Amino acid sequence: AKTRITPRHRVAKAARIEFLGGRPVNCVVRDLSLTGAKIQVPTQVGVPKCFVLVIPDDELRLPCRIAWRKEYEIGVAFE
Repeated sequence: AKTRITPRHRVAKAARIEFLGGRPVNCVVRDLSLTGAKIQVPTQVGVPKCFVLVIPDDELRLPCRIAWRKEYEIGVAFE
């Protein structure tokens, strides 16, 4: 396991990935910390390296950049 700067909390929050020139991608936040998150996505097609993660329930709009990608998951660091 990697050493993290801040602890991650397991969650299941509905969210969406928003970016200029593209349609929003619905996703689910699976882990959340002060510095980043793990996001479950239906597809990575068209998801750019930098985007805004919107979590409506928490009224959050978090600018992100992708740290790693797996088939249906993206790890992001908050900017």
